[in-house]
Amino acid sequence: MVKILRVRIKAISFSTNKKFNGKKMNDNQRDENNLERRQDLRQDEETFRLRQEEDRLGKAQRSGIYYWIVNTIYWLVGIIEILLMLRFVLRLSGANTQNEFARFINNLSAPFIAPFSTLFISPTSNSGGNIFDLNIIIAIIAYAILSYLLISLVRFIFYNRV
Repeated sequence: MVKILRVRIKAISFSTNKKFNGKKMNDNQRDENNLERRQDLRQDEETFRLRQEEDRLGKAQRSGIYYWIVNTIYWLVGIIEILLMLRFVLRLSGANTQNEFARFINNLSAPFIAPFSTLFISPTSNSGGNIFDLNIIIAIIAYAILSYLLISLVRFIFYNRV
């Protein structure tokens, strides 16, 4: 009977060792699986951060290009508006058309006033020297509206991406 008990004790201890070793194997497999999962999560997190950084850089580049285009439009239209205002003031004040400065301003602004030059007949004073040129005022307003529309288009293109 003692022999039977010893055999049973050995069998029980053997089976518990086997279960314990099996549990260790399962724990090792879980640890390996957890390690792989952690590495995958780290890699996914790194990929996510990289995409975020690329998005930030892309937005910064688009923003820089956008501001450059908008500022260029403002400068060009501003120069055109100043030329047209100078032309208006020179014509209203009756400046000598033979003067170099007056001729320079008239020649420089001529291409910009050409689409509007025959829109209205401009009233003159009794002497004919002072001309209130309504066409120039309409050109100034038209170029201001055109610049607003152009800047709105640029804003739409840069900030309404799908």
